[in-house]
Amino acid sequence: MARITASVYTSHVPAIGAALDLGKSHEPYWQPLFAGYDFSKQWMKDNKPDVIFLVYNDHATAFSLDMIPTFAIGTADSYQPADEGWGPRPVPTVIGHAPLASHIAQSVIQQDFDLTIVNKMDVDHGLTVPLSLMCGQPPQSDFRWPCPVIPFAVNVVQYPVPSGRRCFMLGQAIRRAVESYDEDINVHIWGTGGMSHQLQGPRAGLINAEWDNKFLDRLIADPDGLSKVPHIDYVREAGSEGIELVMWLIARGAMADVAGGKPPKVAHRFFHVPASNTAVGHLILENQQ
Repeated sequence: MARITASVYTSHVPAIGAALDLGKSHEPYWQPLFAGYDFSKQWMKDNKPDVIFLVYNDHATAFSLDMIPTFAIGTADSYQPADEGWGPRPVPTVIGHAPLASHIAQSVIQQDFDLTIVNKMDVDHGLTVPLSLMCGQPPQSDFRWPCPVIPFAVNVVQYPVPSGRRCFMLGQAIRRAVESYDEDINVHIWGTGGMSHQLQGPRAGLINAEWDNKFLDRLIADPDGLSKVPHIDYVREAGSEGIELVMWLIARGAMADVAGGKPPKVAHRFFHVPASNTAVGHLILENQQ
C-alpha cells in the first residue's frame, strides 16, 4: 500500500520566491532565512518521496472571488506556474499524479468531506515557493521538480474559512485514503502558509514570534488540542493572514501518531523573522516505524 512517511511545514512568502528568482538569496537580509533550509534540501535528497501532497492556498489566480472552493484537489497531469501580475516564476511545470489524486478524492469524499475536483489550473507562489525552498532551484540541465505533486488548495482568503478542527480531521481522512491506494509508494504531505503576519489595516506588519513558536510546540506535541483553537485566536494573536496556519493541521492530522502510532521524529525545526514583514516557520516531521 501507499504510505505517508513524513510531513513538511513551511511559510510560502512570495518575496522569498522573488529573492530566489532574482539571485538575492546570499544578500545579508535573505541569507539567514535561506540558511535555515540548507538541511531541508539535503533531507529531500536523502528522503526523496514518490509523490508530494501539497496543501496551500490560492491567491486569486486559479480561483477568483467569483468562486472559492473550501477544499480543492488537483487531479490533472500537470500545472503551469501562474502569472501573478509580473509574469510566471521561472520554475518548472508541476507534474501531477492523477491516479493517486483521483483515488484520494474518491476516498475522502466517501468519508464525507466535500472536495472540489480541479482538472485544470495554474499554481501560484503558495505552491511553488515551498518547492523552491525544499528542493532548490532546478538547473536548466535538469529543469524539473524531483517528483510529482498533488496540489490541494484551501480557502483561507475569504471568510468563512474551515476550522482548524475540520482541517485536522481532513488530514486523517487523507491518510486513510493514501493507505488504501494499492501501489507501494512513499508520500510526503506538506502544510504551507503562515506564520504570523497581517497585510493591511492598523496592525499591518504584525509579527508575534512568541505565539508562533508556541504553535510549533503544540503542532509537534499536542496537535489534537491545537486543532481546537478558534479562528479568533489566530486573528488576534497571529494577524489576519495568520489564519493560513490551519492548513498545517491538515498535514499534521495525516501523521501516524494521530491514528495511534508512535510520536513523530522532529527532523528539523527553524524559525526566522522577518521575511517581507512575515514570520517564517519551518518543520519536518518523520513518521516512526
